[in-house]
Amino acid sequence: MTKNDFLPLTEYRKFSKDEMKVRASEFYVQMRRRRTVRDFSDQPIDRVVIENCLRSAATAPSGANQQPWQFVVVSDPGVKQQIRLASEKVEKEFYSKQATLRWRDALKALKTGPSKPFLETAPYLIVIFSQSYSYSTTREKKKHYYVTESVGIATGMLITALHHTGLATLTYTPVNMKFLNKVLSRPANEKPFMILVVGYPSESARVPVIEKKNLADISVFI
Repeated sequence: MTKNDFLPLTEYRKFSKDEMKVRASEFYVQMRRRRTVRDFSDQPIDRVVIENCLRSAATAPSGANQQPWQFVVVSDPGVKQQIRLASEKVEKEFYSKQATLRWRDALKALKTGPSKPFLETAPYLIVIFSQSYSYSTTREKKKHYYVTESVGIATGMLITALHHTGLATLTYTPVNMKFLNKVLSRPANEKPFMILVVGYPSESARVPVIEKKNLADISVFI
């Protein structure tokens, strides 16, 4: 098959109007149960579950189908400890010198701070990298397009897939993530996008009281 070949769309499924309404409503009910968690159990997770969630994420659309993402799945305790130590070093610098008063006030309700024990407790850290370019088989440099948008969509689909399986997640983005390239031996064309902490919530897990904007506040129908 060449790049210009097309195939019939055979896997699309059309539903009745009533079934569409039911499916949309049921999916919303499931998704509104999703909460960001900071207190994780160390209970292990079958690797097959993570692999299939990554496969789901990889079905995401991307600019020119370049799929400019790399998922580095970390379960090794030593590597997780390195990530925690490097993260907390960055966080201490941020909270003590870089964060503005307004920024700290915004975080106060979430009770976050420099300590990040979840980076060691949770069974998996999925470190997501965006690829600004790649190389062809002949080592020709190929620029990637719509990288941030593409990786963002794939990340959202990964979070959704993990939630669908019954796992909790935390989207964690230290202000400076350059250390991740060194710790994880990633090449220069990859930039850290996010650390996705994955696991079961601990039995004592608590979440802040928050509200989501209602439909009228986030949408306009024209």
